[in-house]
Amino acid sequence: MSSQLDLSAPQPLLPLRSDFAVTFCGRERLDRYRDAVLHVLEHTGVRFASPKALDILEAHGARVERASQVVRLAPDLVMAALGRAPRHFRLGSRDGDRDLDLASGDTFNTTNGCGTEVIDWHSGGRRQSTKADLEAISRLVDYLGSVQFWWPNVAASDCGDTHALHELEAGWGNTAKHLQGMVQGERAARYAVEMAAVVAGSAGELRRRSPLSALIGTVQPLVNDKDGVEAALVFAEAGVPVCFVTMPTFGTTAPATKAGAYVMGFAELISATVLLQLAHPGCPVILFPLPVHADPRTAALVTAPLNHRGLFLPGELVHHFGLPAMTGYAGTDDDLPGTWLAAAETAHTLMIAGIVGSELMTTIGLTNRYQLLTPEHMLLDDDLYHRAASVFRDVELDEETLALEVIDAVGPGGHFLGQPHTRRHMRETVERSIGQEIGPDGAHYRDPVEVARERGCDILENYVPTPLVEDKARELRRIVTAADAELRG
Repeated sequence: MSSQLDLSAPQPLLPLRSDFAVTFCGRERLDRYRDAVLHVLEHTGVRFASPKALDILEAHGARVERASQVVRLAPDLVMAALGRAPRHFRLGSRDGDRDLDLASGDTFNTTNGCGTEVIDWHSGGRRQSTKADLEAISRLVDYLGSVQFWWPNVAASDCGDTHALHELEAGWGNTAKHLQGMVQGERAARYAVEMAAVVAGSAGELRRRSPLSALIGTVQPLVNDKDGVEAALVFAEAGVPVCFVTMPTFGTTAPATKAGAYVMGFAELISATVLLQLAHPGCPVILFPLPVHADPRTAALVTAPLNHRGLFLPGELVHHFGLPAMTGYAGTDDDLPGTWLAAAETAHTLMIAGIVGSELMTTIGLTNRYQLLTPEHMLLDDDLYHRAASVFRDVELDEETLALEVIDAVGPGGHFLGQPHTRRHMRETVERSIGQEIGPDGAHYRDPVEVARERGCDILENYVPTPLVEDKARELRRIVTAADAELRG
């Protein structure tokens, strides 16, 4: 049975939005977290494993110990530097028609990343992911309205040391959405900037509305490594937004207490932001706190334990520091799509994401602790996302929707089915989920996993996105080839 999807055009973008204003952490609590972060930065310090970064920080008044590479930052220096960072900006799209305005009040979503395996949708075999897989998945991402910007959902594992640049080529060749890449190292970052300028049209246009942002990870505990910060400096100089991410693991690379882990992780994020604002004042920065759990017995990653507290804190604390936030939700420990665990671990965080208020988030697409891609799981997650998109939207309230006239006309003991008001509104009462597609007998619902697999494979095989302009595609190929020649070991 063929999919019922209309593949003639991509779905409209569907960011999360809440019609209700909710605050979870009061200013007093957020101030206490902020003051603790400032204490760590001033007294404990953060290691910057880059002479270039140490020079910049020392020139602006930071206390630098060259032997240990530990930098201590006075609170006044930190807050003055943060004051230069923009609270809102735009993330450009490839062709200019799917830009993301971080001042809109929407939360823009991307997939999980960066997986290492796929279930081949032709053979059913499990294998390592390739660039060709990412190209196909990027077409899937281009189509789905639940995904508003691109991450490398799986790695181009067949492309060696320059895989991150190949991933950008795969992205721009198969989706018009904004790309957030994962390029590390100064030389690779310069190639990525060159690629982004080609896509944008010029270096000036890149600075105005960059089609690329860069995800740069800190190292726990309290380290900014050389490849990360020096790549970030290259991106910031070019006007490419930088998203710093920290992933403190409770009890191993961070304190076992959640408050302590958040403080330590934020010290890493804030220190890296201060560096960029001192080097390139006003450069766009996003902060992504993503603490993770480890099983105390096995040390394996645990996506969503029963006591999954503090889900509202990361976004609110980033905003308290005056910066846009990215947050991480969903994901599952389960290996198989369509299980109770896969749904439960994804749904319980997705359903609150709309009221957290982060500008960006990563949620859907992978199983096995963010390692395995199956088309059906992506589409099952897409269904959960669409449910979440409705949770915090208010109902329409006007004379038509209050329906007082039709209530009066039907009266006690009557029936509404024959009313013109019912005919006007009946279709909007049920938007079918992936589990409510009616089967061939016209009466029973089909297996949602089967429907999800059918839809996912249909998109992968038959959806054709708007191609990248041929001249730009050739130039990207030239740049990546040059990078391979220089950077591959």
